[in-house]
Amino acid sequence: MKKSFVKYAASLLLAAGLIAQAPSYAAMQQGVWNNDLKSLFSRNQAIILAVNIRTFNADDKNKNDIIDFDKGEASGNFVNAISRLDEIARQGINTIHLLPVTPTGKIKAMGTAGSLYAISNFTKINPQLDDKTNNLTPEQEAKNFINECHKRNIRVIIDLPSCGSYDLFLSRPELFVTDSSNKPVVPADWTDVRLFKSVNNDGSLNDALYTEYKNFVDFVQKLGADGIRADVATNKPFKFWQSLITYAKSKDSQFLFLAEASDNWTEPIAQNATFTPSYKLLEAGFDGWYGSYFDFKNWNTQQKFEKEFNLVKNIRKDFSIKNQPKAVIGSFATHDEVSPIITGGMPFANTIIWLQATLPLNSYFVDGFQTGDTYQYKYANQRATKSDTDDKDYYVHKGKIDIFNYSRKPAGGYQQLSEDFVMANKFKLMASEMINRGNYTFLQTNDPSVFAYTLTYKNSVILVILNKDLVYSKRAEVAYKGTKPEDIITPLVFNAPPQIDKNKVSVDLTPGETVVLLISKVTKEAKGQQAKMTPVYK
Repeated sequence: MKKSFVKYAASLLLAAGLIAQAPSYAAMQQGVWNNDLKSLFSRNQAIILAVNIRTFNADDKNKNDIIDFDKGEASGNFVNAISRLDEIARQGINTIHLLPVTPTGKIKAMGTAGSLYAISNFTKINPQLDDKTNNLTPEQEAKNFINECHKRNIRVIIDLPSCGSYDLFLSRPELFVTDSSNKPVVPADWTDVRLFKSVNNDGSLNDALYTEYKNFVDFVQKLGADGIRADVATNKPFKFWQSLITYAKSKDSQFLFLAEASDNWTEPIAQNATFTPSYKLLEAGFDGWYGSYFDFKNWNTQQKFEKEFNLVKNIRKDFSIKNQPKAVIGSFATHDEVSPIITGGMPFANTIIWLQATLPLNSYFVDGFQTGDTYQYKYANQRATKSDTDDKDYYVHKGKIDIFNYSRKPAGGYQQLSEDFVMANKFKLMASEMINRGNYTFLQTNDPSVFAYTLTYKNSVILVILNKDLVYSKRAEVAYKGTKPEDIITPLVFNAPPQIDKNKVSVDLTPGETVVLLISKVTKEAKGQQAKMTPVYK
């Protein structure tokens, strides 16, 4: 796909009157930042990149994937992270989700640096993220980083872990659930963390834990953050979140709360754990949630896709009536998911890009997605030469970004994917009015593994056709009526050119491939101007 694509697509959208409500980038005014993240998110205009600062701009000079401090290498920190912000802004990212930046546990740990999610303190920055070449505190460095993000109109969400490290249990046992033997409870299979006690035996909130969460809100707001992503938000009760969110928003009404929650989650993470379903979390005040798009790779029929889409649409409608707009992220590829390149190669990654560019949701990616990182590490699960924890192995989750060690900077060699990533993000923002106000219709296809939908608004239609089969090519035939000879039909994303008649669209799709068409009905004057343009496709 060539760069002329965005300019040409913009001309079509402009001619059709679809760029009437461009996204606002006026949050920074006269050097003063005005948080607008809740509004941006409710309009599905947030394009979010999840970032592990410990690896974000790490300097792995000898290319062995691990940071060797004794060889002059440096892990990521809040100072060297700033030099990547211009690059991130150019890619169309307008929001960064910082994976946990709090100190990590060292006892009963996983990995040589400790899991980012094994929190050991609520109101300090992880000293691993400190640049020791200056006299600033880690908190001052983090605040400077967030300020530099704001200068580039990038909002910042900070992650709030759901469980505590064993180290924290030893110092603050009143924060944790214990069993009959007075031992802390291990949730799910997360052996490096212990279950927080959010509710006392009498049903009242555990004030000790609530106070720490409240302190965390104060802490990140003082740093200048624009929102919080709550890890496994289902693990706290309704009244816990309702009180905390009300408190945070009393100080900043635009402060976003994003819940890691799915409509597919129906069980608590441990026998002793609280469980609050996603809908109740939204009622408690969360502005958005994860949804179940991370299951997309397992959907074999369009019905599952349509069901999830309608669920999100109906929830959004329910809360809009209450003037409490809610939105979801495109959770296709979170840090808990295997790299899309492993799952289905570049075509599948490209499909994820364009689904998020054309569906009414907030785009969400993990650092390294844009370059096609497979998150394969040479040291993975081998014996470590050195460790800051009691774990002597380089523990990693295969195919997922490393959150346990001092790892290399995320990278990959897919230049075309990087270009498509930028193009799709720009297109999403150009077409934001159409995406949020248009009507979506799922179309009948000749094959269960071929998914297709249209987005119609005013006199324009976006038609998306994708081959969900990641192994076999398909000859896709999609029932679509209503095209007329005078329509301008522009294939925006394709390999083989589609064939279009008045009753159907036919196209040959490689495994995992997506085709995007823009169908425009415009005035004679605009049509004449467009006829002079020659788009260039990939």
